[in-house]
Amino acid sequence: MAHESIRIIHDEHAALSAMLQSLRMMVKRGPLNEPEQFFDVLRAMLFYIDEFPERLHHTKESELLFPPVRARAPHLREALDRLDRDHERGETAVRQLQHLLLAWELLGESRRGAFDQAIKDYLDFYLEHMRLEETVILPEAEKLLTPEDWQALDAAFATNCDPLTGRYPRDPLYDRLFTRIVVRAPAPIGVGAG
Repeated sequence: MAHESIRIIHDEHAALSAMLQSLRMMVKRGPLNEPEQFFDVLRAMLFYIDEFPERLHHTKESELLFPPVRARAPHLREALDRLDRDHERGETAVRQLQHLLLAWELLGESRRGAFDQAIKDYLDFYLEHMRLEETVILPEAEKLLTPEDWQALDAAFATNCDPLTGRYPRDPLYDRLFTRIVVRAPAPIGVGAG
């Protein structure tokens, strides 16, 4: 990959995929005898998804990457429209998950089923969303965008600095969040007891 922005998008997708798979493993494992730790880890994971990919990563894709691709690849209009709709509803979806998690934590097992179904649907949706971007949109972008387009995209995406990719200086705020997830999540998800 010749373009820095493409590399950054792939790195961020890989970090997010790892977080989503860890979230799936945590939910499948369940709270067992550590409900406080379990809910704390899930809240931190959902907060990360809301804080970084939803607010920063998606905004740059929709506002900076998709418009020039849309202008030069009209045959991708439907896929780009779908991805933009995904971005628009993503923040709402993760907030709904946070609410469903809180309901399960505070109101008990009777609320678990709703969370389990919602998280499964969200994870499947999100992984498919990234697959579409990586297999359809990014290859077309590499073929069609101009050097000027890439210069602007590379500069914009270089400011993302997702702490979970491991390629950027550690931000103390996100470092605490990442540490909380890793230390409290049980093995093999993290290094906590489990």
